[in-house]
Amino acid sequence: MSSVERIRRPRARIDWPRTLLAACRRLERADTAPALGMLASDLGVSPEELQRQFRRRLGTTPKAYGQAIALNRLARLSSRAPSALEATLEAGFDSPSAAYALARRSFGEPPGRLRAAERIGWWMGLSDLGWMLMAATERGICSLAFGARPGELLEELRADFPGAALESDEERLRGWFDAVRDFILLPQEALDLPLDVQGTAFQSRVWRALRKVPLGSTVSYGAMARRIGAPTAARAVASACGSNRIALLIPCHRVVGVGGEPGGYRWGKDRKRTLLAREAAKLRPVSR
Repeated sequence: MSSVERIRRPRARIDWPRTLLAACRRLERADTAPALGMLASDLGVSPEELQRQFRRRLGTTPKAYGQAIALNRLARLSSRAPSALEATLEAGFDSPSAAYALARRSFGEPPGRLRAAERIGWWMGLSDLGWMLMAATERGICSLAFGARPGELLEELRADFPGAALESDEERLRGWFDAVRDFILLPQEALDLPLDVQGTAFQSRVWRALRKVPLGSTVSYGAMARRIGAPTAARAVASACGSNRIALLIPCHRVVGVGGEPGGYRWGKDRKRTLLAREAAKLRPVSR
């Protein structure tokens, strides 16, 4: 084959959502974040395009994400390691001063403020819908949220559970976290994960009914009110959906307005549209 023929052959199409998910997992599992060139080589893409796609689709860079993962680990290690120096080195930082400066920029406070007695564990990372934070009590997942900035997600978690002690807990939550992240890219019929749901009696009725709405289906607020035996409570159903703290696992995104309009969504209408479109595509017959 001539050099001209090689140049003219079109490049294989890259599945960027899956490639970026693989990049995130590589960064999350590394003791020290790999250099951009090494990461790109492992994934079979160019460093420049990986950097561009990471920033365009996920809103940050591989380097910044690697630093955020190291901060999550530092928040956990700071309560267990014999000294601040050992904690920062084990988390992948060169010095405590560098780690604490980055923590203040990213989370608004030093790592020591992110640790406490184990009551609610949390883990945070990037998904195809942006930053995703999962939190769980001993009984199960109590929060699953999306946002643009990690610090804001942590503040929302504190606001939702003002009396709780929070601790970064990658070891316990990582498997559940990956299952949810895979679901976002390739929706499956059910995510069978333990939940710890707290709400009023009416909210609990709505949330239980939401879990029975099948993948790829939607229901109006009015129809959901009728399903739970409260036909005049469409507004209250909408309020219960807005109060849901556990995205996807309690699929409030499947409740839509009259005529199929998306309606509100705690984590943004764009995310709701994306989830509904992917779930609908999962059920669409493949043309032959």
